[in-house]
Amino acid sequence: MAKLRILEFPDPRLRKKAAAVEVVDDAMRQLIDDMFETMYDAPGIGLAATQVDVHQRLLVADVSVDKDNPWVLINPVILEQDGVEVSEEGCLSVPGYYEEVQRAEHIRVRYLDRHGKEVESEFEGLLAVCVQHEMDHLDGKLFVDYLSEAKRQRIRKRLEKDRRQKQSEPAVVL
Repeated sequence: MAKLRILEFPDPRLRKKAAAVEVVDDAMRQLIDDMFETMYDAPGIGLAATQVDVHQRLLVADVSVDKDNPWVLINPVILEQDGVEVSEEGCLSVPGYYEEVQRAEHIRVRYLDRHGKEVESEFEGLLAVCVQHEMDHLDGKLFVDYLSEAKRQRIRKRLEKDRRQKQSEPAVVL
């Protein structure tokens, strides 16, 4: 397995709409494993392929405390949604920022699993929020898009400043 590089806002590649996965094969399962390793290491509870510069409709998630309930959703489609949940969201592509976002509390989703089998599942609470958040990534949307333009620009400027400071720090030679 290999850890993948996570793209960070405002990288324009995060805005690219993902294409449907045509074949679920060993290469796709390797990508899934690499995405889980990357997500757990970050640490996060969800990761969309778009975030690691792979523009295919694939997401992984695990909201369990012990990281023992992984979900793989390939070509996910929301069939039903209801209720309203407002929760504080963060994003591995927008590190260090958390804001309240409104999403459906309950969703029913059709998708392919890691073996290419079509499945329908119902998600609620944190897992429903996570799946919706990651599905947004597949459509080129980030949670900051739910915020005001002023707030989004402040986050963008601060992330760019932080990135410039990291690049200008001297390397440590041992």
